[in-house]
Amino acid sequence: MISLGQKQEVWFTEPADIETASDDYASRFAGQVGEWMLNIQESIVLCFLRQGNISTVLDVGGGHGQLAVPLCREGFAVTVVGSADSCSRRINGMIDSGICRFQVADLLQLPYPAKSFDAVVCFRLLTHCDRWQILISELCRVARTTVIIDYPTSQSVNFAAQKLFGAKKRLEGNTRTFRLFRHDEIKKEFAAHGFSIETRESQFLLPMVLHRQLKCRRLSAWLETKCKHYGLTQRWGSPIIIKAVRKD
Repeated sequence: MISLGQKQEVWFTEPADIETASDDYASRFAGQVGEWMLNIQESIVLCFLRQGNISTVLDVGGGHGQLAVPLCREGFAVTVVGSADSCSRRINGMIDSGICRFQVADLLQLPYPAKSFDAVVCFRLLTHCDRWQILISELCRVARTTVIIDYPTSQSVNFAAQKLFGAKKRLEGNTRTFRLFRHDEIKKEFAAHGFSIETRESQFLLPMVLHRQLKCRRLSAWLETKCKHYGLTQRWGSPIIIKAVRKD
């Protein structure tokens, strides 16, 4: 059942990471434009992780491999936790070779003691989770120092996303409903668990669906470079990547 009301409440019949770990979802980032999008995400996350004394990383819902692959390549000790065995299929090569660990678990009740990992990352998940507050509490609980997540914000060109969802669905075909967040509600939730937002980085000013339809990496990169140069991306861009750090 899916409902999008005034409070943007969303219910899903299965954990969101099962879909994001699928080949169909991976097709959204196929080709040069998709690769360019993932490169931007990867560079921001690696920059955040290199700023601290971090060696162990838990990737919650990361069976899509968008971060597990580059993090393992950079030498981090990565554990991916997913909701089902099927969530490991896209990273099986790394698991079989011992480069990466994978575990099946309830993502809202992670099977790890407090502060088990130096850092916890969670991408493509918060926006599709109806109990997102519980998810954040679990990310904070098992992180020793750092939590890095992404989320789309209503304080961007995405403010009209719900009204334009039908058009987006017709263009992309395999898009899903998602929740938009305000920066202050994310900040408040992390603060409730002893974390403060150290850094916030916007990825794109223009909607990702527009870049997918343009199908021209050079043009998309040029447009976004101009937007970033004039400060538009940081103020009005989305999705957001934040680095939250433990205060105590």
